[in-house]
Amino acid sequence: MSERLTASLEGPDGAPVVALGTSIGTNQGMWDRQAPALRQRFRLLRFEMRGHGVPGAQSPAPLGPYSIAELGTDVLTLLNAHDIDRVAYCGVSLGGMVGMWLAASAPDRISRLALCCTSAYLPPASMWSQRAATVRSEGTAALADGVMARWFTAAYVQRSPDSVAAVAAMLTDTDPEGYAGCAEAIGAMDLRFMLAAITAPTLIIAATEDPTSPPWHAARIASAIPGACLTVVRGAAHLANYEAPGRITAALQAHLAPLLSATP
Repeated sequence: MSERLTASLEGPDGAPVVALGTSIGTNQGMWDRQAPALRQRFRLLRFEMRGHGVPGAQSPAPLGPYSIAELGTDVLTLLNAHDIDRVAYCGVSLGGMVGMWLAASAPDRISRLALCCTSAYLPPASMWSQRAATVRSEGTAALADGVMARWFTAAYVQRSPDSVAAVAAMLTDTDPEGYAGCAEAIGAMDLRFMLAAITAPTLIIAATEDPTSPPWHAARIASAIPGACLTVVRGAAHLANYEAPGRITAALQAHLAPLLSATP
């Protein structure tokens, strides 16, 4: 059964809708560095994955494990609830995985697709199972130090400790069952066979210092999606849209611009 996700819709009435999918362990605030520019011309649908969000405004966290298909169906349920027929979809990490499933499984609902620092297949499953077990027994804070080291470069951690602390707080605020269920979804995921079915114009963004979804993961996705474009951002790690916001915002604006001239 799909979940009704916590969500917000902001931006000009009648503008093309852009849905923003987040990484595991973050909330809508992960997109705060892109949102001001994007919502000038687009209507932004921002949502929280299962068990994610700020305390008091989290999406439900049913018992896991979840699947990428279930997380994608949650988004379709959200679109239906808002009477939205089609969206452009931009997703980072887990958000990108959900985006690939959506674009392949419900192509009539996705007008354009942007994938940032993500993978179609991310073994070993045992690693994700162990993370799920850890957060169920010790809470999400037990992962914080290791996760921040993968999400940001050492230079950024030193240069912007307050920004890193804000993202760490997103992780520690995440419901343990929501995080665990999403981790198990990633562990069980293999979207490689679905990529050729994606017809939406697709932009794929990788970051040179991303240890989780390195650029060769993005290159494999790009080679499998017909007509996909690949861009690589230098000097950023896994949450590249947060660490290198200007470059990611510019790439997304260019990719989404055709929606503004499309005939309704």
